[in-house]
Amino acid sequence: MQRRVAIIGIGYTPFRPITPDLSFKEMMFEAAQKAYEDAGVCPRRDIDAFVTCEEDFTHGRSIFNIHTPDNIGAVMKRIHTLPADGIYGVADAYMLINTGLADVMAVESHSKASNMLTPNYLVAHAMDPVYNKPLAYNPYFIAGMEMNRYLCETGTTEEQCALVAVKNKANALRNPEAAYGDRITLDDVMNSEIMFDPLRRAEMSSPADGGIVLVLACEEKAYALCDSPIWVRGVGWCSDTPSLETRDWGKAVYAQLAGDMAYRVAGIGNPRLEIDFAEVDDSFAYKELQHLEALRLCRPGEAGLMVEEGGTLRNSEFPVNVSGGSLGVGRLDEATGLQKVLEVVLQLRGEAGSRQLEDVQVGLAQSWRGLPANSGAVAILSNE
Repeated sequence: MQRRVAIIGIGYTPFRPITPDLSFKEMMFEAAQKAYEDAGVCPRRDIDAFVTCEEDFTHGRSIFNIHTPDNIGAVMKRIHTLPADGIYGVADAYMLINTGLADVMAVESHSKASNMLTPNYLVAHAMDPVYNKPLAYNPYFIAGMEMNRYLCETGTTEEQCALVAVKNKANALRNPEAAYGDRITLDDVMNSEIMFDPLRRAEMSSPADGGIVLVLACEEKAYALCDSPIWVRGVGWCSDTPSLETRDWGKAVYAQLAGDMAYRVAGIGNPRLEIDFAEVDDSFAYKELQHLEALRLCRPGEAGLMVEEGGTLRNSEFPVNVSGGSLGVGRLDEATGLQKVLEVVLQLRGEAGSRQLEDVQVGLAQSWRGLPANSGAVAILSNE
């Protein structure tokens, strides 16, 4: 019999474009300290195991995780390192607690993107070394090609994609931790520079620094330690084909399969009716629309119209990315998915401040690893 698993503690730093005053170690420590205080636990005494999600290359060093135990209280403790998005870490902890191998776990991820002077070279390094990398193209051409195919297959317009950027940057103005909140218009987006046709500069998220730590526990520990546990009802993940030559350019297959897995675990038959709000990946504006359709939160080809009619606004029937998403908060490397989970937890706790949604019980968080990857994960959380 599976055990119920809950998030009982959260800790995070502000998300900023640049943090010259802090190292990534200090950000990890600050987020962990806040999470353990929030959960009322001592890492040495109460936490059985830890998960850290990060990629060596983004730190410019090999085996970066040798620095992790000291900064999150995991010295001489079991710790997993996942070179994957943070929601994969939530899934890892969820499964370990379910098996009974641990009762309380912490999941950590962070971004120090401002340390990278040549991020495009890093992204290009992840491309196929035989067929793609020798072409020496800027890897962001992939996003332009994918957006073009998505628009062609679904009939979505460039203006509808641009409205995602308008909405999310406005939402970020209500989020004191967001780095890129702004009040822009549709014309501002449409007149911004075309970077990778038809993708415009205003539709591309910018990097941000920040650290996030979550504490998860089994049902018995959750009730003993926490007055308002947020239950992990389901998790799912998928790594689709990494090859540019074999992927489906018009659809987010990884999001569809990850979502279907999470729905099965959570016992959700109709996600659009059973989920109250969502935080989905919007690294590029069109990705929000593509992900909403892949997750069956609207019908294929209808996400653009949904946004155009205001159906995803903060005060609408189905709010999407009320935190500001990656367009408003900033893209946090492997911590991007944890930022989505963090926002869902804050909303379900009623602690989201001026952006708080009314009467929400079930939220969805979805991640995408980013270019040139074709993988992602989904977590469904509830306060009931």
